[in-house]
Amino acid sequence: MRRLAAVSAEAAKLGLHVGQKATDAMALVPELQTADAEPEADAQALTALVDWCVRFSPAVAADRPDGLFLDISGVAHLWGGETEMMADFRNRLSGSGLEFRLAIADTPGAAWALAHYGRDGTLAPPNGQAELLKPLPPPALRLDPEAAAQIERLGLRRLDQLMDIPRAPLGRRFGASTLERLDQALGRSAEALAFRRPPTPWVTRLAFFEPISAPEDMARVTQDVTAKLCARLEAEGRGGRRFEVAFHRVDGKAPSVAVGLSLPGRDAVRIARLFQPKLETVDPGFGVESVTIAAYAVEPVSGRQVRLEAGLDAAVEDGLVPLIDRLTNRLGPCAVWRATPFESHVPELAVAREPPILPRAEARGGGEPRNAVEGAWGVGETSARPWDREAPRPVRLFRRPEPLEQVVALLPDDPPVQFRWRGRVHRVQRAEGPERIGEEWWKGDIGDVSVGHVRDYYRVEDAEGGRFWLFRAGLYNGEGPPKWWLHGLFA
Repeated sequence: MRRLAAVSAEAAKLGLHVGQKATDAMALVPELQTADAEPEADAQALTALVDWCVRFSPAVAADRPDGLFLDISGVAHLWGGETEMMADFRNRLSGSGLEFRLAIADTPGAAWALAHYGRDGTLAPPNGQAELLKPLPPPALRLDPEAAAQIERLGLRRLDQLMDIPRAPLGRRFGASTLERLDQALGRSAEALAFRRPPTPWVTRLAFFEPISAPEDMARVTQDVTAKLCARLEAEGRGGRRFEVAFHRVDGKAPSVAVGLSLPGRDAVRIARLFQPKLETVDPGFGVESVTIAAYAVEPVSGRQVRLEAGLDAAVEDGLVPLIDRLTNRLGPCAVWRATPFESHVPELAVAREPPILPRAEARGGGEPRNAVEGAWGVGETSARPWDREAPRPVRLFRRPEPLEQVVALLPDDPPVQFRWRGRVHRVQRAEGPERIGEEWWKGDIGDVSVGHVRDYYRVEDAEGGRFWLFRAGLYNGEGPPKWWLHGLFA
């Protein structure tokens, strides 16, 4: 059965409504023009509009199927106030040919009610939404259909009539959800919104008289907006771990770039330098008319007295952290890490990845890490349980052991005198071992305890000075012949 999914204002005046049968609507209005509903396309368009609204606030939540919420706390001053911000928002939406209604209030529920059932453009004063909500009809609270139908049957036409009913009888008569909606609209309880981006009050904006597109202009405005935000952070004694710059183009799109820091920071010069390599990926289109920057994971940061520390060695924040930040933003957040011990006697399981730098409150003392799974890795303070120094491990530990060929060794437990690896024959001059290591058999079948789960490790050195860490899997008196593997290389 075909039903009306949406009606225009003219159709509503003729008595048509959402949910009405299409045949009944055509009978009432023979000249009615209809088009097939496209909910998927509507959802995509709403998502695009949410992304476009990031120029006004980084915290935007879709209110499907045809609305959205903007959390403008702490950003309205960038336009000179809430009135000026709403006027700018209205002008831009009107230029795009969209029909809309706007309202600003302390709570999402009050803003929704005023936008849908109040006067378009209503700006509720702080803590003054209650008086504006009283003359509105009960559906303005976004009630459940059953509760709304019951309220309609009882002849309650205004919200102030609901507000006058004591809470206990109101909840028993119309359900707890009605009380919740009323409390959310009046600010008595919070309402959870699913923001497309994490909300943050640390946002700064720069607007231009003329659109910009030159690379040097993009770099300059990035430095300016970063310095402006970092000045705010410094004044509040805070620093951010992640910064995102969005370039708002004249066509409504807003490409963005983001950088991360190992420790909370507010050094505008260093943060802007991290943005520079990524600006090459930003397409300015026909021009950028404004730029915004937002800081996330903002934490308190205490200042350091540089003059007293001038005679000491360079602090971590001055030397190691900038290097790690450059590598992380160039190679990716998963490519730079540090190795820390993990409670396992199996070599490939005895290493855990952690961030390269930990805050001092989380840092743990200990020895220096001596091995890591093959790949890029960072440095930092190690955990309190270092690896066993009596069982040295190679600096480079392969992610997976590599098989060896043509291994010559005396039975039963002597180290190899010769082996072939990656097409090259190595003759062993010195060897030490074996070090017998069993697999973690208790994590599998508890009855599967056999010599096939035993490794005998050897540290060997070939005629050219290369040092290898290899092992024999299984024993010669086992069910099958043992196999030799290379697990790592010593420095």
